Amino acid sequence: MKIFNIIKSKFNFTNSHKKIVRNVYWAILGKIVNVLSGLFVGVLVARYLGPTNYGLMNYVISYVTLFSILANFGLDNIEIRELAKPNSDKDRILGTAYSLRLVFSFITIVLILITLILFESDSFTFIMVLLYSSSLLLGTLKVIRNYFTSIVFNEYVVKTEIIRTLFGAAIKIVLLYFHFSLGWFIAASTFDFALIASGYLYSYRIKVGSVFNWRFEKDVAKHLIKESFPLLLSGTAIIIYQKIDQVMIRNMIDNAAVGQFAVAAKITELAVFIPMVIAQTITPLLVKAQQETPELYLKKRQQFMDMMIWVAIGMSVIMFFIAGPAIRILYGAKYLEAIPVLKILTWKTVFVALFVSSGQLIIIENIQKYAVFRNIVGCFISVILNFLLIPKYGIIGSASATIITMSFTGYFSHIFIKPFQYLYKIQNNSLLFGFIRIFRHNQKLLLQ
Repeated sequence: MKIFNIIKSKFNFTNSHKKIVRNVYWAILGKIVNVLSGLFVGVLVARYLGPTNYGLMNYVISYVTLFSILANFGLDNIEIRELAKPNSDKDRILGTAYSLRLVFSFITIVLILITLILFESDSFTFIMVLLYSSSLLLGTLKVIRNYFTSIVFNEYVVKTEIIRTLFGAAIKIVLLYFHFSLGWFIAASTFDFALIASGYLYSYRIKVGSVFNWRFEKDVAKHLIKESFPLLLSGTAIIIYQKIDQVMIRNMIDNAAVGQFAVAAKITELAVFIPMVIAQTITPLLVKAQQETPELYLKKRQQFMDMMIWVAIGMSVIMFFIAGPAIRILYGAKYLEAIPVLKILTWKTVFVALFVSSGQLIIIENIQKYAVFRNIVGCFISVILNFLLIPKYGIIGSASATIITMSFTGYFSHIFIKPFQYLYKIQNNSLLFGFIRIFRHNQKLLLQ
């Protein structure tokens, strides 16, 4: 906590400011531990398994992820928004949201099973996908994390995440030491979800109360489904264009190509996570400002966009220049084909920041029903570009398809959707003048 204390000593923060800074500190620390732990163990696993087996492992994860949005049903941001509202009844919202997630998860697993029966001929892959799909049931307890996010109080849930992340990493290192086969690593990745879920339950019981106080209410369920349904459609499209690449690479090239692409994607996560943490932390404050002081909200949303975009640009520049050394040092000679892919994918961070920041504003201002267009069109762009570019340019073509798709969904699509045209103006303002504002003006307003 020395860093947090230094920050407090440098600025005259109110109690509200201290809470926000503390929350950001723990959110970033937790994500750093998660990403670095995943990267460290991932490097060891990738080196051990080799491109072919590592590619198959990532194919299994991507396959299940393609269906995961149905289990989630687009509820994450809606839960945070509803829980962040003044005088919200957390037991009603959490109980109802959890019940909905549980039902949707069972339905999703059945759908996965059906698709495997119809399209998967390899018995090992069949079993591994079905095993990993059980993680969807464990993921239902993310409602607890969303609650802590809504009250800007991530510290305790992040502490348990860190412990579980390190424990899960230790399990994989043991598997490496004793030379276990690929199936055990996929099982360990599934068990990670059980560790995280147990941490959420522990945090909630210690800091809030019993989950047995949660209750399901039909009216709340109808409201959540109605509000989240547009996000379900959008989320489905998002998941498809974010994960379809590895599935298509496997089917159009081979598992080894998936392995090369996957290591580049993993390193990209190092740059992507910071804008994501900022968005999750600032959103509850924007919700409060939008409901209480509309004029202040307009100023805060521009500051929010400034911060998101320029943090992302900085991360992308850094990652671009270290791409070559990073692959060589971390993954070795077997994965040199991933270097040009990483140099392309690193710019994904900027477009993810544009997409996530605009997405948060869309939800706050309750115009998410229009987001379906940009994401569905983005989905078609991704599939078509991958289909056209992979045969000709291989995994470099797939990486290029990712950047083109993200640039459309996070930025250019706003030109064509009338309710979103103000987002295009805000984003252009940030791209042109945001860097100057960040250094000339006090950013504490955003944290109030």
